[in-house]
Amino acid sequence: MEAPTPRLKEKYQNEVVPALMQKFEYRNVMEVPKVEKVIVNRGVSDAIVDPKALDAAADELANITGQRPIITRAKKSIAAFKLRAGVPIGCKVTLRGARMYYFLDKLFNIALPRIRDFRGVSPDAFDGRGNYTLGLREQLVFPEIRYDDVDKIRGMDITIVTTAKTDEEAFELLKLMGLPVRLQ
Repeated sequence: MEAPTPRLKEKYQNEVVPALMQKFEYRNVMEVPKVEKVIVNRGVSDAIVDPKALDAAADELANITGQRPIITRAKKSIAAFKLRAGVPIGCKVTLRGARMYYFLDKLFNIALPRIRDFRGVSPDAFDGRGNYTLGLREQLVFPEIRYDDVDKIRGMDITIVTTAKTDEEAFELLKLMGLPVRLQ
């Protein structure tokens, strides 16, 4: 038995692709930009003094994304932060395929609207190459995280990597997929 197609992927194929082809006048379906991957990164500065903090952060990230994170290590030594090269200081997950679509669906429709005083994400957070980065201040907006189990409120960075050549194309792609964007 085949796994069901993610809801957001069906929306992309049936609604987003035709709309983008019409707006940007693409001649070929393969020209239409798509979401390539989603990277969820989490820096854990407490890990320098308390290695168990990194395990808790990694477990939360695994619960949120459905995939085990890899541990990131410091590249350089920084004496002011009491940091040595090679010390574990964070964790990250790269999502592709069905897991990526499920995560984006959950992010757009459940997590972001749960943020207090949320009016939409900034349309200015594109990097010039069609990728969008979003920072969350707390992990409690995700339904998998129970407030009682959290030892410390930690944020995370979410980068949505697209195949779009310009920020305008990427903005339109994410808006049509359901990213709640703040009106200027």
